[in-house]
Formats: sequence, C-alpha cells, structure tokens
Amino acid sequence: MSETIRIGIIGDGFMQPRFFEEALGKRLAGRAIAFKAMTLDWPLKVQSTKQDPTLPVAEFVGRPEHYFEFLADLDILVTHLAPITAASLEHAPRLKIIGVSRGGPVNIEMPAARARGVTVVNTPGRNASAVAEFTVASILAETRNLIRGHLSVASGEFRRDFYHFDHAGPELCELTVGIVGYGDIGTRVARLLRPFGCAIRVYDPFKVLTEEDHAAGIVKLELDELIRTADVLTLHPRVTPETKKMIGRAQIASMKPGSYIVNTTRGQVLDYAALHDALVSGHLKGAALDTFDPEPPPPDLPLLKLPNVTLSPHIAGASRYSTVKAAAMLAEDIGRILDGQSPLYPTK
Repeated sequence: MSETIRIGIIGDGFMQPRFFEEALGKRLAGRAIAFKAMTLDWPLKVQSTKQDPTLPVAEFVGRPEHYFEFLADLDILVTHLAPITAASLEHAPRLKIIGVSRGGPVNIEMPAARARGVTVVNTPGRNASAVAEFTVASILAETRNLIRGHLSVASGEFRRDFYHFDHAGPELCELTVGIVGYGDIGTRVARLLRPFGCAIRVYDPFKVLTEEDHAAGIVKLELDELIRTADVLTLHPRVTPETKKMIGRAQIASMKPGSYIVNTTRGQVLDYAALHDALVSGHLKGAALDTFDPEPPPPDLPLLKLPNVTLSPHIAGASRYSTVKAAAMLAEDIGRILDGQSPLYPTK
C-alpha cells in the first residue's frame, strides 16, 4: 500500500460520507490519508435499489462502469450501495480493502474480490436494534389500530367503533408471538417483547437457545408448529433460495384465524398474493409490512388498498444511530487490517 493511503467513500443520503470520514480519521490518526468522496442520489432521486440478473451482485445503485474512474487510484473503498464486480476491480489495481456498510456484501462480487486478494469487511447487525424496535412498533400499530385511528382523527372523523369490543385490538400479554429467524434482529425482537408478557416462540434451524432464552420462557419450534400456534408471526430470515416464499399460501392457510403477519425483512420471503387473499377473506386479521417485492410496489397493488394493513416504505433500519454505528464498525476493521490484525467482521 502506498505511503499515503487513498480512501474513497461512496455514500448516499443515508450513509453519508462525512460519518465515515470522521470515524476513519479518528481510527487512523497518525497515518497519512487522502480522502475523496461521492454522494449518490439515493434515496431521494433514486428511490430503489436494483436487482439485475445479468450482474453477479444485488441491491445496488448505478452500474459498475459508473464508478470505474472513481476507483482507479484507491487503496481502500468504503461503500453502501455501489456495485463492485470483477470489471470494477480491473479498474482498481491498487485496491486492497473494501468496507461495505451493510449486514451482508450483496453488492460486491465476492469471488472476484477473493481472487484479487481484496479483503472485504461489512457491518453485521449495524441496524439490528433499529429494525427490532420498528418491528415491535409495527406489531403495536397494527394490533391496536394506531394508524387507522390517526387517519380517522386527521380526516375529521372521530371514530368510536374502535372502542367497540368487536374492533378493539388485543394486548400483547394475551398473544403468542412467533419469530421466524432468530439472528441479530430476531433475538432483539424477543428481548423487547419480553416485558409485555407475551409468549415467545422462535424458529431458526441454525440457532441454539441460550440459558437466558430458556429462563425467559422462549421456546424453539419447527416452522410448521410455529406458524400454527402464533397469534403474531414476525419474519426475520435472510433471503436465500431456501427462504424465498417460505411463508406461502399453504403456510398462511395453516395460521390461526384472526392472526397477524409482520414483515420487516425482505418481500421475497412472503407470498403477497396469498397474504392479500387471507386478509380479504378475514382469515388473517391484519398485517404490518415494511418491505415488498418488488420495491417500490406498484401503486395499483390491491394489497395496498386494504383497511387491515399497516404499511411503511422499507424504513425499519433507517435510524441515525445505525449510520454512526456502521461507520465505527468499518473504521475499526480497516484500522485492524492496516495494523496487521484480523478484522472483527470479515466477509467470507
């Protein structure tokens, strides 16, 4: 690596370059550093990330060639949404480290990075707390008519039917919440729910419950049993070939009549057409949805018109702290690599 370390930051309106420059400046104090930065128009002008089957990366903004010139003289790249492919790396002969401010490096062509000896680090769990808080808020908003109540008052209609027994919502203390995916986010959801007194059941084939989980009364079930017994089903698995549409028509049909679905992970894990039909028929009482497939959803999507859904525009992870945390995590790992130490969050 050259005597002066050249660091390029490709940020955006959420992951703003200034936070990464500040964190890196502190962690790498005493080293000769030259920064340059680019700020993408996401999420205001460019409102969605791309899925392009012709490229070996996902959830990105722009095309690889848009960043070739920016990469040319870099030793280190920090990015959130720029797609980095084998062709990108051909235009970055000095690049040794890539820091990705996301839970997984889906916008990096990892085999190409490994082949060129480029170390990639990312920020697992950087927004886990934010998503967990938002999930619990979504459960409460949907079950207790919070958004519908707001809209009624804001429109000048002080609806009293929400106080009728038939329309009043349940309390969490009387519900069983089923958590699909018990990783960083799922475990935090469980921790936040415990004071409400609800029964908590989890499904995750890769996790073993801890002594703390057992002491809290958390029970691990197989997916089919979890779906059948939950009053609220909240989804937190990563998107993999095995989890795509894992909650489909058959699974929704097996849920308790009058139960709820909450999705703050990715739209690909849930069959939205089947969800629509279950909400219309009354089999499900409600749903809270932060993610869709595709995004943004078509404005004429029938699901969006239903009265028993709480909708949000994929903002569960959008907390200010998650940006600051991601910057600190990447700065620490980049500093460790430059110091000859192993990174805390290497990407395999």
